[in-house]
Amino acid sequence: LDSLLQEMRSQILRMVKYGSVATVATLGSTDVPNAVFDSIKKKFTVLAQNNFDEGNVNQVYMGMGSKWNKNWDLREPSHLVKPLPDNATEDERSKYNEELEKMKSKATRIIVMVRHGQYNLDGRDDSERYLTELGKKQAALTGERLKSLYDQFIKGNQDENGNTESPKLRLIKSTMRRATETGNIIHSNIPEVPTEECDLIREGAPCAPDPPIESWNPEPYEFFEEGARIEAGFRKYFHRAEPSQTETSVDVLVCHGNVIRYCVCRAMQVDPSAWLRMNVHNGSITVFAIRPSGRVSVRQIGDAGHFSPDMRTFN
Repeated sequence: LDSLLQEMRSQILRMVKYGSVATVATLGSTDVPNAVFDSIKKKFTVLAQNNFDEGNVNQVYMGMGSKWNKNWDLREPSHLVKPLPDNATEDERSKYNEELEKMKSKATRIIVMVRHGQYNLDGRDDSERYLTELGKKQAALTGERLKSLYDQFIKGNQDENGNTESPKLRLIKSTMRRATETGNIIHSNIPEVPTEECDLIREGAPCAPDPPIESWNPEPYEFFEEGARIEAGFRKYFHRAEPSQTETSVDVLVCHGNVIRYCVCRAMQVDPSAWLRMNVHNGSITVFAIRPSGRVSVRQIGDAGHFSPDMRTFN
């Protein structure tokens, strides 16, 4: 037994040095009891899963471990209605289907995220980080662009009594100075729409980026606090339409680069730590569409085509 244990010890050391596959093969060639060999094999062998499907030859998970979660916003109708018992009657099934139909989303929600214009980097705190003259010009052009893109949602239609309905577009501004100033300039181009302010979409550190960068290294508690807030902002604005909504709506969020990039990752259900692998210009426009089925599509990311090349900045 001692000699057997000594042999196994040497084989495990060889595994650490040369890798598990070679080691299991070597262990299999020694006189090791089958039960011991099988136990070691299970612990140290990486087995390929037999998942091949000719119809999905390019189906990959990219390290996330799961496919699209259609109930990502917890608003899938079947999760909002009390489930049927196994022995449900026909009448109960009929009522269940009626309730299911009532809870279905019927309209598309468009989420437009605008990054603030260029601002004063020398400001010691938020109150001194105001827009530069270029930043103001960027905000004005972005306002004109939004008006041309979403004019149909800005002008309220008239109902059957001739009354003008409320616009189907609203403007939400981060409460940080540079975003508030950007939002105010944008609003001057579309004064008909209602405005709101929101602390949840202020700039911050959403989560530790992968790969990290040496020039930006917040403390763990900053990710812990600010990440929770930014995630709360995502959950507040990213969801399918309420069942009572019957027409497409547009929410314009004037906020910040980190918030926008994090929301892109979350909306696409990719690893949020990838947020720093992309960049968005000052005054740029990022657009999402959330359909009644819960499907989400990104229509554009960081679009700055309404600027001349000399006006495109990252800060």
